[in-house]
Amino acid sequence: MDLTQTRRSAEYQARLEAFINERVEPVADVADPDRAIVEGLKAAARADGLWNLNVRDADYGPGLSALEYAPLAEVLGTSRLAQEATNTDAPSSINGDALIRYGSAAQKARWLEPQLAGQIRSAFAMTEPDVASSDASNMAMTARHTGGEWVLDGSKWWISGVLHPQCAYLMTVANTVGAEGAGSSRHRKHTVFLVPRNAPGLEVVRNLPKFGYTDDAGHCELRFTDVRVGDDAILGDVGDGFAIGQARLGPARVQHCMRTIGVAERALTLMCRRAESRETFGTPVASRANVMDWIAESRIDIDACRLATLRVAALMDTEGDKAAAPHMSIIKVQVMRMATTVVDRAIQVHGAAGVSDDTPLARMYADLRALRIADGPDEVHLMAIARRELRRQSLG
Repeated sequence: MDLTQTRRSAEYQARLEAFINERVEPVADVADPDRAIVEGLKAAARADGLWNLNVRDADYGPGLSALEYAPLAEVLGTSRLAQEATNTDAPSSINGDALIRYGSAAQKARWLEPQLAGQIRSAFAMTEPDVASSDASNMAMTARHTGGEWVLDGSKWWISGVLHPQCAYLMTVANTVGAEGAGSSRHRKHTVFLVPRNAPGLEVVRNLPKFGYTDDAGHCELRFTDVRVGDDAILGDVGDGFAIGQARLGPARVQHCMRTIGVAERALTLMCRRAESRETFGTPVASRANVMDWIAESRIDIDACRLATLRVAALMDTEGDKAAAPHMSIIKVQVMRMATTVVDRAIQVHGAAGVSDDTPLARMYADLRALRIADGPDEVHLMAIARRELRRQSLG
């Protein structure tokens, strides 16, 4: 399997790194509250051709393969602002992939085209507070077909991006069991609806913090009370919700892994700089055997995860997302554990500074620890990996 970076990917990477260093980093500390700065960066990125880099369909984006995009995603993982500036940040980017694949012409015109143009953003509303959401077939929020429209009722939580000022719609999973076209089986009873952010009856209950950190764009608890949409709001067909959700989540997990490797690289850089700049008991921290082991083990772990992730990307390109899915589970566990461990080592080397907001490490740890639950917790992926391995061994 050839995992060599293509010339096109390398050229994009060099331009992306220059854009981040020259345009993004100088304003990174002040960009969150200032939309004018963000919009200026978006315009610059688009003019430079650094736009929608994750879109594999050449009709809607640059058409980079998953393997070509992987090094770029790693670079983007080092900068939250760069992801929004290049229109590659989740969940909007992944929702765009689903719309490309399943959306009608009218849905693409209303939602996809302005999203790809950077004019609007979106959220993905699946997880619920009253069920174990690691099993997607548990989703209980209902959608009833009555009077020629669908009425949605229920609660969602940890829905990312809802509070962003440009969030225009929510890709929402609801239980439609009993409706015409839906089935009663676990995997045929849900449907995806495109719900406008300003729909009457859609209420933001609260913005949920992660380990005390609150994102401006939100990880929200939502309440749907008699939220009404038409048949034209259905993505795909009635009963396709589980299949669409799984097809959407697979590439999302891989892109999370790609970006997370970039986070781990940044943490390792911070660890090395700190270890070289401090002394304890008359000796540089970097000379301590345990610190040297942490640095070496971090390099080994990052490189191993990068190779595993590139392999999955290559499988997506050559055999398709479905064929790569078993390996997606492996890297989802492996990469998140690795990055959490690397950041934890960096925190330890920084001492008290590591748990403060004087460094990005505490926030990085909070985000990464949450990712061991988001998009499928470790335990679900481990169960799937074990089941496949048992089948493989029994057939052998």
